[in-house]
Amino acid sequence: MPPSSSSPSRVPVEERLFSLVLALLATETGLTKNEILSTVQGYRQRYVGHGDNSSLERQFERDKDDIRELGVPLETVESPGDSGNNQLLRYRIPKGAYDLPADVVFSPEEITLLGLAATVWKEGSLSGESRRALMKLRSLGVEANDPIVGYAPRLRARESAFEPLNQALERNAIVQFPYLKPGESASRIRTVAPLAIVQHQGRWHLQGIDQDAHGSRTFLLSRMVGPVKVTARTFVPDGSDFAAKALADLERIWADNVATIEVTAGTDAATRLGKRYGDAVPVAGDGESFRLTVNYSDINIVADQLASFGPEVLVLAPEVLRQAVRDRLVATAAAHEGSDRG
Repeated sequence: MPPSSSSPSRVPVEERLFSLVLALLATETGLTKNEILSTVQGYRQRYVGHGDNSSLERQFERDKDDIRELGVPLETVESPGDSGNNQLLRYRIPKGAYDLPADVVFSPEEITLLGLAATVWKEGSLSGESRRALMKLRSLGVEANDPIVGYAPRLRARESAFEPLNQALERNAIVQFPYLKPGESASRIRTVAPLAIVQHQGRWHLQGIDQDAHGSRTFLLSRMVGPVKVTARTFVPDGSDFAAKALADLERIWADNVATIEVTAGTDAATRLGKRYGDAVPVAGDGESFRLTVNYSDINIVADQLASFGPEVLVLAPEVLRQAVRDRLVATAAAHEGSDRG
């Protein structure tokens, strides 16, 4: 089969190595080099059936060294009756050898953090690729274990938009979705060439090229208020490392936007905001107030959050955030007045 005329999308090295580890953990008997190159994410995109895969084989040899340096116990098993035949060597990672040592324990707080860190990938590309690889291995007659998918981190992408956007990223397909901006009464259909999905400060963002605005834009998945339509139109991304660039932009916005707030000690706001923002919170008795510095990347999100604490929080600066919180409190008071009269 000749190579595709279009260049396959580049798979990040970390994803390729992780997918390789998953595949080698999936079977007790191990996989041959050909089975790995033809099925595993990061190799299969460049694999040429019955063709020249020498550069891909060299990549695999380097990757073997890399995962061994990471402490992964990769084994080679010779085929019975064909010792010395490198093409029939099987590679595997014994599950028992990759378990944590018995004397390694985690505190409840560490277990909670590991559980949270695990939930992001539950329905992400790695688990999807793992399932496709397992199906391909079965079609080749290789016995693969379903529980291997459990080795993938398990952070569920809660927004329903995540999976169709992820599929569009794999295909370089343009998407459409209804998007509701704060302050607008109705959503508007956006047409976007997606470049990356990233998580920043606990929220998922899509970075892409808005086809109507003809420029790069970042969208919160939580503000996509209807189904994401993956269109038949495709595009060729101009550049690389889009996820890293999107995260760098979000981090810069986060660092540039700083608010000063006053919080009443001994309140719910003090507990929640103090843990999140107060690395060095001044000691204060209940009822007294202390100041916190708050970074934010979206003024509407932080205004909603601060307003939810009512009189427990006072925004000192900047004035635009102070006014945004005040507007929300006034609107809440007005809504309650109307319900009382009814």
